[in-house]
Amino acid sequence: MRQVCRLDPELYQCVTTDIATDEVVITEKQIEHIKERHPDDYEICERWAAAIIHDPDYIIRSEKPNTAIVLRQIEENGKNHRLILRLKTSKDPENYKNSIITFQKVKEKEWRRLLRNKETLYKRE
Repeated sequence: MRQVCRLDPELYQCVTTDIATDEVVITEKQIEHIKERHPDDYEICERWAAAIIHDPDYIIRSEKPNTAIVLRQIEENGKNHRLILRLKTSKDPENYKNSIITFQKVKEKEWRRLLRNKETLYKRE
């Protein structure tokens, strides 16, 4: 398990008000998942995950409970990216942390579809 950053619980209260920790991690299993499914994206995830979590363009409601779809355009490459963040609540096992589930580039068409069809919980002004 790798420490990624600490999140601002107030920013993510739009997903759930029951955030039990500010610590964000990524497990070795999820790192392997990203490397296998989105091979070009892991290096970007490693460099940018904390910045995306701290300063997202959008936070979108996920169909999964206590989970956020975090969207941000990365200045470095001008591409849109999606990070799925599972938030730890008081109902989760003690050893759980806020955790990155996956990370990937998002084509412009998919970006627009997400914003059009999903509930936007937060938009950077």
